[in-house]
Amino acid sequence: MISYGILADIVVLIHLLFVIFAALGAGLILWRRWFVWLHLPAVLWAIWIELTGGICPLTPLENWLRHRAGSEGYRGDFVDHYVMPLLYPGGLTRNLQVLLGLVVLFINLALYGYLVFQIRRRK
Repeated sequence: MISYGILADIVVLIHLLFVIFAALGAGLILWRRWFVWLHLPAVLWAIWIELTGGICPLTPLENWLRHRAGSEGYRGDFVDHYVMPLLYPGGLTRNLQVLLGLVVLFINLALYGYLVFQIRRRK
């Protein structure tokens, strides 16, 4: 039987992959155009969560699994708990969260702009 702690770690891995996909996944569209149907909703969700200060549903799921495993969950969101300590030891502020959302937005605007440019150039 798989433990709740392992399940929580799997949720963290899925969450991390989602964040990477939302931030950089538009590059996959250059390889296979059908990725747009996966990426566009993902990036819009990620931007909305960051700009509204929301919490992704994967965070409470991970906390619930950690509690079931007998360990403590954490307060805040995934980015605050896992990503920010790597990038900014001081923690996540609301202004920084908005900045992260805008960075994801601008990275993707650039990637989608490049994609549109490539498509128009081929025609």
